[in-house]
Amino acid sequence: MLHDAEDVVHPYELRIFDALIDRAALIQLPVHPLPDPHSRWVSGHYCDEFAEAHTKELVVREAVGASIPLAGVGCAVARAPLAQLAAMDGGKPFAGNSMTEDYELGLRVGALGLRTIFVRIPARPGERGVVSSRGHFPATIGAAVRQKARWLGGIALTGWDRLGWGGGIGERWMRMRDRRGPLAALLLLAAYSAAFLWSQIWLAEALGAPIDARLDPLLVTLLTINAWLLAWRILMRAYFTASAYGPLEGLLSIPRLFVGNVIAMLAAARALSLHMGGGARQWDKTRHTFPAEFAK
Repeated sequence: MLHDAEDVVHPYELRIFDALIDRAALIQLPVHPLPDPHSRWVSGHYCDEFAEAHTKELVVREAVGASIPLAGVGCAVARAPLAQLAAMDGGKPFAGNSMTEDYELGLRVGALGLRTIFVRIPARPGERGVVSSRGHFPATIGAAVRQKARWLGGIALTGWDRLGWGGGIGERWMRMRDRRGPLAALLLLAAYSAAFLWSQIWLAEALGAPIDARLDPLLVTLLTINAWLLAWRILMRAYFTASAYGPLEGLLSIPRLFVGNVIAMLAAARALSLHMGGGARQWDKTRHTFPAEFAK
């Protein structure tokens, strides 16, 4: 089993692992970040992202036959596949030179042809909550950027070289999604820059400047389609957050999407800088906080 020392471990977790470990080589439970009342925006955006990823994305990932990557907490690995990985790498089942070893471990086990599963089980029949691992995530922009830069560097940059593009269509598609971070950050930067520039043009027109800026009808159609898709995407994010944390957090997830995008752009810049400078393999430790509300 893998956990951080400050994780809040669900009392039913061992029962689930004990009951299912003979059916799969690897088991991952949902991860639910604890809301931080002192960091509703930075720490809160982790709640939104994990609520969506561990309610929808990992479920779809398993459904299409792709390997389940480990989150590093709330997960268990059977002894046999660990021994098999160790035999393939000089007695070392874990890749110590990887910045995202937990993520890689899930894909390496799946590459052996073994079953990896994501398990969402209600804590009690009829209740909304599921058996999950909980803990605090970074509460400042600097800490969040450092953590996400390490994730991006390990998954999207060095992970490309380390793991390649093996597997079927579902596996390859999911690896492409995993590695889109730097490109997504570039597109976000372009989108926000374009929106800012157009806002200046519209402002100038409103103030009476002799400007006649027009958009091509085809571009208007494309932007309209994208606007509807964005609205659907925001609605889904709010729904999954509300299902895990309540309606207030679901509403807050809408403006927090912008916070997450800013952190993603800064993290991509840091990850690329470290990668190009040869420092991507240096461990950038995340400071962890023990949840005081569970200290008694």
